[in-house]
Amino acid sequence: MDTPDEMLARAAAQGDRAAFATLLARHYDRLHGFCWRLTGSRTEAEDLTQDICAALPAKLQGWRGEARFTTWLYRIAVNAAHDLRRRQATRAKAALGWGDWELARQDEIAVEREAQDWLATAMSSLSPDLRDTVALTLGEGLTQGEAAEILGLSEGTVAWRMSEVKKRLKAMAKAEGMT
Repeated sequence: MDTPDEMLARAAAQGDRAAFATLLARHYDRLHGFCWRLTGSRTEAEDLTQDICAALPAKLQGWRGEARFTTWLYRIAVNAAHDLRRRQATRAKAALGWGDWELARQDEIAVEREAQDWLATAMSSLSPDLRDTVALTLGEGLTQGEAAEILGLSEGTVAWRMSEVKKRLKAMAKAEGMT
C-alpha cells in the first residue's frame, strides 16, 4: 500500500530520510517538468529543481499540512522561479550598468588620447628651446628655477618661455576650433 504524501512529508520533517527519499522519487520528474515550464530552459529547470530539492528538508520543517503536499511543492517551485527571475533581472541591470560605465571609461580614454595626440603635434611645431623648457617643467615636473639651472638660463627666461608656450598653444587650439 502506498503511503500518502502528507504522511511522508510529516515523517520527512521529523528527519526520516527514507520518507524524504520516497517523496523525491515520487515527485522529482513532475517537479522538474514544472520547473522547465516555469523557466523555459532545460538547464535552468535542472538547476532550479536541484535548488528546490536541496532546500526541501529545511522547508518541510515549516510545512503545516493545510494543503496537499503537491500543492505546497508547486508553490515552493513558483516562489523559487520568481526568486530566480529577480536575481537574473538584478544581474542583467548590473551588467548593463557595468557596460555603460565601461563605455564611458572608453570614451574618456579616447578623448584623453586625442588630446595627447593633439598636444604632441602642437608641441612638435614649437621651437626646440620652447620644447626643452616644457619637457623639463611640465614633463619632468621641475620648478622653473630647476629648469633654468639645467638650461643655463635665468628663471625669468624660463617663465617667459612657458608664457609663450601657453599663448601659442591657445592660438593653435583657437585656430583649430577647439576651446
